[in-house]
Amino acid sequence: MRLTTKGRYAVTAMLDLALNVQHGPTSLGDISQRQEISLSYLEQLFARLRRAGLVTSVRGPGGGYLLARHPEEISVSQVIDAVNETVDATRCQGLSDCQQGSTCLTHHLWCELSGQIRNFLDGITLAQLMQRPDVIRIASRQEHRAKVSILTVSP
Repeated sequence: MRLTTKGRYAVTAMLDLALNVQHGPTSLGDISQRQEISLSYLEQLFARLRRAGLVTSVRGPGGGYLLARHPEEISVSQVIDAVNETVDATRCQGLSDCQQGSTCLTHHLWCELSGQIRNFLDGITLAQLMQRPDVIRIASRQEHRAKVSILTVSP
C-alpha cells in the first residue's frame, strides 16, 4: 500500500491553506514556496479540489484559494478522494482477482487493513492537524523561511 505524491501533496496543500486562512485567500505561489511543491502540480490538484467542493477560488489582485468549508468539516480522506487517490492495500484494488482471477490467500487481510486506514483518515480533520504541536512548529519554521526569502530577494 502506498499513498502517492498526489495524495500527500493534496493533504499538505490543504493543511497549508487551512493554517493561513486568517490572511485571506492564499495564492498557489505562496503554497508552492512554503511546501516546495511545483506550481503547475498544485494547479492540477486545486482544479480537482475545487470540483470536489473543498476549496473556492478568488480572482483578481489579492486572490487565491480559500477553504470551502470549515477545517473541522474536512477530513483527510475527503482530500485524498478529491484527487482520485486510493489507500488500498490490496494488489487487486479490492476486486478479488489477485491470483489469476481468483481471490488470493491474504486478500481479506489486506482489505481489512485498507478499511482500518480509511477509518483512520476519515477520523482526522484539517482542524485536528492544525492543532498538533509538530504541525504548528513546522508551519512557523516555513513561514519564517518564506519571510527571510522575500527579504533577501527584495532590493
